[in-house]
Amino acid sequence: MVTTRRAARAAAEANDTVMDSPSRSTSTPRSSPFLPTPLERAGLVLFPALLIFGTIFSIISPQTRAAPYDPIAQSHFQDPSVSPSYFARKSNLFNVLFVKRGWAWITVAFFVFVFSHPSTTDTGRRVRASLRWVAVTTMWFLVTQWCFGPALIDRGFRWTGGRCELARREVEFGSDTVGDKVTAVACKAAGGKWKGGHDISGHVFLLTLGTAFLMQEVGWAVLRWSGKRNEERCVVMTDGALKSANVESDTSLGEGSERPALGLGGKFAVGVMGLSAWMLLMTAIYFHTWFEKFTGLLTAVTAFYVVYIVPRFVPAVRQVIGLPGI
Repeated sequence: MVTTRRAARAAAEANDTVMDSPSRSTSTPRSSPFLPTPLERAGLVLFPALLIFGTIFSIISPQTRAAPYDPIAQSHFQDPSVSPSYFARKSNLFNVLFVKRGWAWITVAFFVFVFSHPSTTDTGRRVRASLRWVAVTTMWFLVTQWCFGPALIDRGFRWTGGRCELARREVEFGSDTVGDKVTAVACKAAGGKWKGGHDISGHVFLLTLGTAFLMQEVGWAVLRWSGKRNEERCVVMTDGALKSANVESDTSLGEGSERPALGLGGKFAVGVMGLSAWMLLMTAIYFHTWFEKFTGLLTAVTAFYVVYIVPRFVPAVRQVIGLPGI
């Protein structure tokens, strides 16, 4: 009897996989649980594409190339008469009201979607989605705000030889306590200059991670709810078997196919993602060196991988935070 039940369950799971992939032959390999799916890769390529385009534009644009640049401030001179664009000035409203409060906007967009979209009405889904938000927010906090002292961005700057210019005299006299403890915010607030090291682009990190986070949480939930795309994700089960993520879902694919896909919360999240992508492009054109932007991107992709890819091949983690849309 036990064998019969197991066989029936295995048959149901196999049938579910076939239904998910009607256009694929049985010999088609599954997506690797260790890598983003083809759809995810198509979305993730947006970020390096924006950075590459922005960097090239900053080089070939006569106006941008001719504008004086301050390597310490990592921006063009802020005088409107010489600044190459409104978006090149740190005082522009999009930077002040959106980017500087970026994680708050990402958080609001996420929770508006989670508590308004019909695909997330289940309490368990909301709890798991909230835990993923906690995980991603922790990554953002450690990198940009505080990591048992200075944030990882500040630590990286100091590890690569960076100092606060106010601490130079103390260092010359054999003490580097100020240089070791000060952060970029504290240094600039005291009138010093944060210079000499490699400064990971916090804006690139924030905008990339926040947009990728919303892509995952909104994208998979909406696609499964509307049934507009088959499930691509595969997961490693506790027994080592590789199966479609559908086997862990308690709802069927396309259960909301007759209703609006995005809803108000989804549209708001798409708006936040669009503005984030635009400001990422502006950052690529007017701020930071190409290597600082690259390390900001790399740090964001690493955080994304830990929260959204690792659970697919580590069942213990997946049992806690789940997968978006499942």
